[in-house]
This record gives sequence, C-alpha cells and structure tokens, in this order.
Amino acid sequence: MSVEPTSLRIADPGIRALYEIESRWQVWLDVEAALAKAEAELGMIPQVAADEICAKSDLRHLDKENIHEGLRRTAHQLVPLIWELSRVCDGDAGNYVHWGATTQNITQTGELILLRRCHDIFLTQLGQIFKALGPLARRTKDFALPGRTHGQHAVPVTFGFKVGIWIDELARHVERLRGAEDRVFVAMLGGAAGTFASFGEHGQAVQDRMAHHLGMASMSVPARTVLDHLAEYVTLLGLLGATCGKIGQEVYTGMKDEFGELEEPWSHGTVGSSTMPQKRNPIFSQDIVVGASRLRALVPSALEAMQVEHEANRADSLLMRKSVEPACEIMGDTLERVRVLVEGLTVDEARMRRNLDLSGGLILGEALMLRLGESIGRQEAHDVIYDAAQAAAMGEVPFLDLLTADERVTEHLSPADLEGLLDPAAYTGHCAQVAEAQAERADALANELLS
Repeated sequence: MSVEPTSLRIADPGIRALYEIESRWQVWLDVEAALAKAEAELGMIPQVAADEICAKSDLRHLDKENIHEGLRRTAHQLVPLIWELSRVCDGDAGNYVHWGATTQNITQTGELILLRRCHDIFLTQLGQIFKALGPLARRTKDFALPGRTHGQHAVPVTFGFKVGIWIDELARHVERLRGAEDRVFVAMLGGAAGTFASFGEHGQAVQDRMAHHLGMASMSVPARTVLDHLAEYVTLLGLLGATCGKIGQEVYTGMKDEFGELEEPWSHGTVGSSTMPQKRNPIFSQDIVVGASRLRALVPSALEAMQVEHEANRADSLLMRKSVEPACEIMGDTLERVRVLVEGLTVDEARMRRNLDLSGGLILGEALMLRLGESIGRQEAHDVIYDAAQAAAMGEVPFLDLLTADERVTEHLSPADLEGLLDPAAYTGHCAQVAEAQAERADALANELLS
C-alpha cells in the first residue's frame, strides 16, 4: 500500500543554528555596525571611527575566549562583546562603540534579525508544502469518502476537498505572516528608557538610519516595554501550528485500522513497536500534533511577557525570548514533518469507497430527503426518510428495502431514482471544483514562495 521514500529522516531546517550563541553575537555585532554607520552619517561620531567599527564587527576578528571569560565575570550577555569589539578597533574608534545605546536596543534588534531569517525559512517550507499539496488535491479531487460530523457519517465528500481546506488555511497563514512583516521586523534604538535622550537632537533620525542599514522598519515608539509585535508573531506561529495539527490529526485518524484510508510515508526497517512487529504507527502525524500543541502553549507566555513593569524589566524580555526561540524551533520542525507527510502520503481510494458503503446508503439521507421534498415538501420528506433511516439503524432490514416498501416514497421515486440517489459519488457537490481551484492556488503560492 505504501510508497517507500528514499529517506524518512527529518532534517533540521536551520533554525537551531540561528540561535547558537555565536550566531547571536554576530547579529549583535551587525547592529552595532549599523548604529555606528548611522551615527557617523549624522555627525555624532567620526566617520573614521565608524569605518573601523564596521570593519571589525565580524566575529572572526574577535577573541571568543575573551568574550566567554567576560561572560563568566560579568554575567552580562552583551557587555563582554562590546568590550572585545572596542579592544580590537584601531586608534580611538573603540571609544565610539555602542554610543548612546542600551543593551536591549542591540539584543532585541538582533533577535528580530534572527526571527526574520526564521520567517524566511518558514515561508520556504510553506512553499514546499504547497508544491506537494497542489498535485495531491488535484489527484484526489474525485476520491469520495464519508464526510464526518460529530464523528459520524454525514454526507460524502472527496479527499481532494479536504486537501483544498488545508491549502485555503495555509494560504491565509502566508497572508498573515507577510502582513505582519512591517510591524514585527523593526529596529529599536531608544536608549535607556526609550526616550532618545542619549542621542540628543538626532534620536529618531539615528534609529531610522540604523534601521535602513539593517533593512528593517523603525519603531514608532522605541520603548523597552513594547513587545506586542513579538507576541503577535508567536501568536501567528500558534495559528499556523494549529492548522498543521489539524492536518496531522486528520492523517492520524485516517490511518486507524478501522478507517484504513490513509498511510504516512513508510520505509522498510521502520519499527512501530518493540513487542508488536505488525505496528506501522503514525509517527509523523503524532509529532505534528504534539508540535502544534506545544506552539499553542507558548502563546500565553508571549502574551504574559507583554506585561512589562515601568520602563523595562529583564524578566519580561527574557520571557519573550524564551517564547520566541522555542516557537521558531518547533515551527521549523513541524513544517518539515508536514512537508514529508504530504509529499509521501498514500491515499486508498478503494478503502474510502468501502467506508462509504458501511451505512448501507444512510449517508445519502439528505439527498433522498431533498429529492422527495420536491414532491411532498421538505419537512414531510424529512419525516419519511427519518423513519426509514432510524428503522434501518436499529433493525436488520436494509435501508433500501425499507424505502421501496414505503408507498410515501415509491409514489414519487422509482427504483431507478432510488438507485441513482444512493450513489455516494454523485452527491459530492462542488468538492472537485474546490479541490481544483485550491490546487491552482497552491501551485501559484509554491512558485511564488520558492522563486
């Protein structure tokens, strides 16, 4: 039943490397260099000093052991890096490093540079997912299966329609992520309390210039208490994760032996149980569901981190960092699993058809009611079909036999009519059209995001 991919190993999409300490140091150096450029352009520090700071703001020029020793001695995340950058600058340029800035200005702006890189990875991953979902929706647009509401058979749908729903939701998440870019990826340079006091008359201008050099927007009010943009991004990841979780849950359910409609990618040698050799467990689906749950759990902590006391509080900025970083790592892992899942998903059309027949035609109750209602009115038709359906569900007489024995039905519907109305493949509405439209949308988004 399964198609064996060459490898089921989940690759790290690169998020963890971004949050290694040396990666953080480098982006903080990048912010210090942009600050020096901006201040030189406004005449706040000598141009020669800015040039030297920029030339040395590369971790390759710094002694990392000096930085580590400074961290052990000061317990301050940034000061030892500033000291080392100042030390390696020639002449008196080191005296102008970090001019007027406070720690959070540099670290928060740097963290947002890292977040923007994560953001780019997420959009690429989504492009890869859309690249797989488009063909999947198109290929399965006519694969009829039971639509289920409240866990029970409702009316027939197609699997391509379900995939179309996934595409629709994921497309809106792309819109949300892109729509938040100007609000989220903003440079911060307000000084000790966000008042620009340390920059004199150049306050807003120096922040704007620094933001320009970093390719970022500039905060309208660079108060250190402003963290809503970071909380927004974590919330967006929670929303995206929730859709991923829904996809995982759908596949998990479809893999149950009683359903047998779907199967994850599987390769020979994969072991599902140490004691039950027959097990082929929904590993990817379960991991996706768990990742989605963990993402949602981080949203409240990000919202809590917005409750900053007075003009700054390290506890809140640290809580926000401890929300953003794991959210990004989990999101990257979850999207990678979704990609592998949808690229290698096996869909069993024949089993879906057999499941449609489990109720002996009861799943077409609505179709029968509406056709009969054309002759006797909707409510009376509902009562007639209800009587037959409940009798079939509670007894041993097949639904069709009960219908053909009821004069209220046969007076208006012939055996051929009933046979046609009990064909589940004929009552999938616009499922195929929705699937095709969303497949085209997925194709377009894949091309856009992967170009």
